[in-house]
Amino acid sequence: MVSTVATQTRRRVSCVRHLTLCADTHGTTDIIDLTTLIGTAVQGLGFVDGIVTIATRHTTTGLLINEHEPLLMDDLARMFERLAPTGDAYAHDDLSRRTVNLGPDERRNGHAHCRAALLRTSESLPVSSGSLVLGRWQRILLVDFDAGQRRQLSLTVVGEVLSVDRPFAS
Repeated sequence: MVSTVATQTRRRVSCVRHLTLCADTHGTTDIIDLTTLIGTAVQGLGFVDGIVTIATRHTTTGLLINEHEPLLMDDLARMFERLAPTGDAYAHDDLSRRTVNLGPDERRNGHAHCRAALLRTSESLPVSSGSLVLGRWQRILLVDFDAGQRRQLSLTVVGEVLSVDRPFAS
C-alpha cells in the first residue's frame, strides 16, 4: 500500500479588513503617537503587502505624519494657538445663535474645529513585508484639540495576506 502525504502551499490572497482602534487623549492640543498601535494592528491582521488608511472619526482631531520630538510638539502647539487662539470669539461657540449639531454637554470648542481643519482626517501608508513603510523619523500622530477624551480611529487595510492551502491526504 502506498501512502501520499499532503503538502501545504502558501499563496498570496487579496484581502480587505476594517478595524476600529481607540486612543485616549489628555489635554488641549494633545499629540499622540499612534505608530506602534497601527503597526501592531496591521501585523496582527496578517498583511504582507498593501496599503493602510487611518481615519479619525472626530471633527476636533486631525492626523499628521511627522517627527515626534518634544520641542517640535511645543512648536506645533504654539503654531496652532497663533492660527486659532483659544480665547478668540468663535460663532460656533455662540449657543444663543447656533441651532444645529447641539448635544446636551456642548463644549465651547470653535478653536478646536478651526485647528483640526488645518490637518487631514485620514492618512494612507504603504505596507511592505508586514510592516508600515515610513521614513527614519516619521511617525503617525493623532492631534486632539478638544481636551481629553477617548478617540476612535478607523483602520482599513487593503492588500495581500498569505493563505495556506491544505490539500487532502490520500
